[in-house]
Amino acid sequence: MSLPQPLRRRLSSFSRTVFTDSRRAGPQDPGDRVDNEIVSSLPLQMSLYFNVYFFPFWWLSTVVMLHLKYPVLSDYYKFILVTIMILASLIEVIRLYLGYMGNLQEKVPELAGFWLLSLLLQLPIILFLLFNEGLKIQPLERAVHIVFALFLTFQVIAAFVTLKRMVNKLATHFRLNEFDQLEEHPLPDFYSLGKEKRAVSVAGRGPGAGWGSHTEGLRS
Repeated sequence: MSLPQPLRRRLSSFSRTVFTDSRRAGPQDPGDRVDNEIVSSLPLQMSLYFNVYFFPFWWLSTVVMLHLKYPVLSDYYKFILVTIMILASLIEVIRLYLGYMGNLQEKVPELAGFWLLSLLLQLPIILFLLFNEGLKIQPLERAVHIVFALFLTFQVIAAFVTLKRMVNKLATHFRLNEFDQLEEHPLPDFYSLGKEKRAVSVAGRGPGAGWGSHTEGLRS
């Protein structure tokens, strides 16, 4: 299972725009190659690993607390909480999948999607559940929401750093490929090319052209 190609292209373009370091022109050592460089983040992967085991506990705790306090909530908070639980569950499954795929396989579009989902959707949802006192927050809920928010904050930072490394690696690899192609197929020497053009133009006139101009000079 992979992202649709239009979405992959948009995420790749977004990643190049946001995460490319324009100050970095390439590797410091000209002989340094980036083909075997590993840019996956071990701390990010460990965070995702523990997040996978923590999420069922968070979901179960939140659902149990919602069931217990559901009668005392107002109607619009009931609707909001049920909607949030459905959205957060779907987003979390997709988010963790994209995080695993993007980090382990060094896929920039997947990791960029993971970063955007974490920063723009999941983190605001958890902060809403954590700080909105109208939801009748219970101690267990507050504890699991704090842990979840810490996971998300760390993953947003780690994914940002990892994305910058991945995009810069791809940019460096592209520049090295261009350099290798120039070495294999060098451009022609413009100085020698200019001399060849002048020689061809002179040869194209032929000896008759010079004799004709000399005759015209004598007639005048």
